[in-house]
Amino acid sequence: MSISETLKKRLKKDRPMTSITLRIPVDVVESMKNIAPKRGFAGYQSLLKAYLSEGLRADEQQFAFSAQARLLESLRKHGVAQSVLDEATRDLEVT
Repeated sequence: MSISETLKKRLKKDRPMTSITLRIPVDVVESMKNIAPKRGFAGYQSLLKAYLSEGLRADEQQFAFSAQARLLESLRKHGVAQSVLDEATRDLEVT
């Protein structure tokens, strides 16, 4: 999956959700409760989700996408036709 496909999927509002339990020190939660409204969030849980999203995006950019995917994305941005990129990808899969 390309970087742009992943981002499009992330921006969908109707993505499936799950609940998790996370143990966080009380003082950290209190700090998030104080910071949340200053950053424009209704509550600390929204702020926590924003922190997770920011960190995840940074890590995905650095680690999750292979060098091949980053190269293909760069070539696409520089105007290389999708059909050429698809053919090159197929060639890589065959070898």
